[in-house]
Amino acid sequence: MSIDRARLEKQLRIDEGERLKPYRCTAGKLTIGVGRNLDDRGITKEESAVMLDRDIQNCLADLAFFLPWYKQLNAARQEALINMVFTMGIVRLCRFVNMLLALKSGDWKRAHDETLNSKWARDLKVFNSPRAINIAKVFLTGEPIYANT
Repeated sequence: MSIDRARLEKQLRIDEGERLKPYRCTAGKLTIGVGRNLDDRGITKEESAVMLDRDIQNCLADLAFFLPWYKQLNAARQEALINMVFTMGIVRLCRFVNMLLALKSGDWKRAHDETLNSKWARDLKVFNSPRAINIAKVFLTGEPIYANT
């Protein structure tokens, strides 16, 4: 006799509930979804890849809606903007008014300088992260930081 998968899933959803943001279960474990114990089980590489793909799609949609001109940039500069949206969200990125105006007008030096002249870049420097420096370099040169491997 085989299990009724649909019935089982329905029962687990009733018993576990479903939360789309992390929470602590009654045992104190970090949990998400339908009882996924992140502390002990985590996620698989495949699940991580699905989440990353979805997050990138969301970044692309946000950029297309809020900054449709970004598609006129070369691929490396588009990727750098996507990287920024990925880390801070579109609303925060849109506060980089001078950097965005420089990118839109093709003033690569100014885009570079404005990127580095931001609280975000200063905060990253405190944590010894080269992210802002790398992104600013992409804006300046139009060359990707990481080669396809």
